[in-house]
Amino acid sequence: MGIDTVRTADFDETAERRREQRGWYFYDWACSVYSTSVLTVFLGPYLTSVAKNAADADGYVHPLGIPVRAGSFFAYSVSLSVIVAVLVMPLVGAAADRSGRKKPLLGAAAYVGAAATACMFFLGGDRYLLGGVLLIVANAAQSVSMMLYNSYLPQIAPPEERDAVSSRGWAFGYAAGALVLVVNLVLYLAHDSFGVSESMAVRICLASAGLWWGGFTLVPLLRLRDRPAATAREATAQEATAPGLRRLAATVRDMRRHPLTLAFLLAYLIYNDGIQTVISQASVYGSEELGLAQSTLIGAVLLVQVLAVAGALGMGRLARTYGAKRTILGSLVAWTLTLGAGFFLPAGAPVGFFLLASAIGLVLGGSQALSRSLFSHLVPPGKEAEYFSAYEMSDRGMSWLGPLLFGVTYQLTGSYRDAILSLVAFFVIGFLLLARVPVRQAIGDAGNPVPEKI
Repeated sequence: MGIDTVRTADFDETAERRREQRGWYFYDWACSVYSTSVLTVFLGPYLTSVAKNAADADGYVHPLGIPVRAGSFFAYSVSLSVIVAVLVMPLVGAAADRSGRKKPLLGAAAYVGAAATACMFFLGGDRYLLGGVLLIVANAAQSVSMMLYNSYLPQIAPPEERDAVSSRGWAFGYAAGALVLVVNLVLYLAHDSFGVSESMAVRICLASAGLWWGGFTLVPLLRLRDRPAATAREATAQEATAPGLRRLAATVRDMRRHPLTLAFLLAYLIYNDGIQTVISQASVYGSEELGLAQSTLIGAVLLVQVLAVAGALGMGRLARTYGAKRTILGSLVAWTLTLGAGFFLPAGAPVGFFLLASAIGLVLGGSQALSRSLFSHLVPPGKEAEYFSAYEMSDRGMSWLGPLLFGVTYQLTGSYRDAILSLVAFFVIGFLLLARVPVRQAIGDAGNPVPEKI
């Protein structure tokens, strides 16, 4: 084979890989709008108001005959969606690895979630139970689809490209979330000018997120490709039909053969619990402790989305120089300092809160993007979807200790300042555990090539 032929083949392979990577970015662009506009901003307050419309004189609704306070219905629905995702993800992950056919499974999960989100347009009046079902389906479907999406990373990017590719994916997602949230807020805040009621404006915002999700999912489905399974072993009937928790237990048992991978996952579980708790409780801290208006809090959410784009790309570049592990450790120090600053933030100071939101945005995207890319190096070949199901569950399904500590600290002290400061423990412990993981050895033990910078 001549030199020109080899160069042409290399060029074609690189071009195909770049094309696939660009398609991969667009799934984050597609589904992140659900996380931002639906789950973070609009659905919680709206579904709670719908539940209150259906409540009895004591303020309870009765799904399946179970008395539930209307104000708790949204939180319970989110929790139930996590349980459903925990049961389904290991099954889908194992099936994807056995068959090598991730793309149809990704498409199925994406369009189930997008359809459920689009149907939220019909949540008028007192249809709280419909809202709960649609939320459970959409949230679980997004978790499954993100697990499959993440598992593509080690297949579409060689080791030296993964930090940059993962960071661009997160940046795409935050950019889409910010763009659609701006449009939604214009409709919501000026709904009278558009001739629609506030309720109708919210329902349009919810449904548009589903249409966006479904429409842009076509791009990755057209560009991503399936790869043959790493092994030709067929699953036994018992393995194929094993319940989700049993599949998860089997994955964890397999991880025990890679203790350093498990050690990283433990560190990630702890510091990510802190990240997720800060995200979920920041608005409570802003409204209850600092006395800030709802418009200020929504503006802060939008600021976080915009700056997370720059943060993800910027930390991706830092990782090229210092390696992903050191960059993540640096971000955990930044999280700790940010929480310390938040503790001293004076009440009624929107400028200070916006500065706090800016700091969160700059480290948020990078922390998540580089954690994903670093974990991708620690996954044994052929087990990407199965291992990323455990990763996704630690991302979504295991983040309960942070809110519990936040709530208990507030209950004992009566201070949201003490509650927000208590979350420093997650970043300190996560830092110490991650610092102890010899990632080069972990990558080699997983059977993967070790990048020059890691």
